[in-house]
Order: sequence, then C-alpha cells, then structure tokens
Amino acid sequence: MHTPIFVQPPQRSHRHRYTASRVKNTLQVGQLAEVTIIVTEDMCPAFDGIIVHRVYSTWSMAHHMELAARKILAPHLEDDEEGIGSHLSIDHLAPAPVGHEVTIRAEAIKVDETGVVCGIKVWDGNRLLGQGQQVQRVLPKSVLNRIVDRVSKPKPNQGIPE
Repeated sequence: MHTPIFVQPPQRSHRHRYTASRVKNTLQVGQLAEVTIIVTEDMCPAFDGIIVHRVYSTWSMAHHMELAARKILAPHLEDDEEGIGSHLSIDHLAPAPVGHEVTIRAEAIKVDETGVVCGIKVWDGNRLLGQGQQVQRVLPKSVLNRIVDRVSKPKPNQGIPE
C-alpha cells in the first residue's frame, strides 16, 4: 500500500485574480517524480563569492524541489498552458557534503481545477535532508503573457512600501 508523503496541503485564503486553465484529469493524487543529483561546489552556500560550507545549500534544495514538482505537472499541460509556482516551503533538516548523491522525490498530494500541490522529500541515502511542499497553478499562456507584460511596464520609482 502506498503511503502519501504529506496529508495537509497549505490552505489559501484568497481567490485567484486570473482565469486558470482546467487541469487535465490525467494528473492524479499519488503520481510521483524524482530528481537525483550529485552535490557539487556550485550547490554550496556562498556569499560574495566565498563558500561558507561545503554542503548542499537550501537554495539548491529549493531549485531541485521545484524541478521534481515540475516533472509531475509538465506531462499534463496542453500546448497553450503553463504552470507557475505559487508556493514553496522547505524544512532543511540535515547537511549533505559535496560528492554525495541526493534524491528529491515529489508526490502529487492534492489536485484541483487550478493546479497541483506536491509534497517533497529530499534524501541522502536513507537520511532525510529536507521536506516541504510546492504549489503550481496552471494558466493559459496568453494570460501569463498578459501578466508578465503588465508588470514589465516601467513605473515611477515609488520606493518600497513600509
């Protein structure tokens, strides 16, 4: 029997402002995807070009979690649709040194008309390195293009709100 990675997806209190595409019914809860990487120095945390620790960084973990979740959604998109990330949470629990093989496993834990929630776990062998959730929404490419066009227009510098 298959045990789900997570059982509670994040709750969203707002309504989507844009018209979402209807997710194909081929995308189902329980579908899995995996990404396997070898930790390299470019995946280590570095600030101002100086590596702080020779271990797998949280930002690299975030990137690979996004990739694993994307592998679940991508086969179910129509040519005129695109998935966009709307949420990512990570608990980085343990380090993985340079040279270690890391496996990132995503599972669709909730599918609705607008997208998919994936539970994700990150492993170094049988040692759990991290876990979290990623939410992707599906939009028509035409809607996504309008959103990008709208936010790309220059606006007077209004400063950062307090």
